Amino acid sequence: MLVFLAQRLIPWITGLLAMNPYLIIEGWVWQFVTYMFVHDPRSFTHILFNMLGLFIFGIQVERRMGSREFLLYYFVTGTLAGILSFAVYHFTNSPAILLGASGALFAVELAFAAFFPDAIIYIWGIIPLRAPVMVLGFTALELFFSMTGIQSRVAHLTHLFGFAAGWLYFLIRFRINPWQAFRGR
Repeated sequence: MLVFLAQRLIPWITGLLAMNPYLIIEGWVWQFVTYMFVHDPRSFTHILFNMLGLFIFGIQVERRMGSREFLLYYFVTGTLAGILSFAVYHFTNSPAILLGASGALFAVELAFAAFFPDAIIYIWGIIPLRAPVMVLGFTALELFFSMTGIQSRVAHLTHLFGFAAGWLYFLIRFRINPWQAFRGR
């Protein structure tokens, strides 16, 4: 939230912290991490929904993992999502600028579903879904949107890369297969 306020007061800070593939080539590698902390300064809903998701899912995941592991998970998955996005943007010569916590947030949602597979999440407050169904449904939507170009100003691939980074983190660090965890095994 502090970074968002700084962006409103000092507009050039967004260009310094958001991930710009052309600047990363020039050596601005900190952007692999800092992009997660900047949001569209013209849209309060961007940061609102990212922080709401982090609040809803992140608190439970942090309690389960512990604060240190949660921070490591958040930074590793968000950074990997950024690096993979950079690779795609760079090699496709895309002028995309990446900002927001959504890649790491997708990993947090995956962790929530793996740790709490029987939890019921109410979409729009009315549609009950088990956490794994919600996460897999959102992932399928992101895959669909990335393939069709719908909502093209959204970094759908970064969301997918966050999901994939979370999946790998669970396999490597925890020796937990999320698919089996989703099924309650």
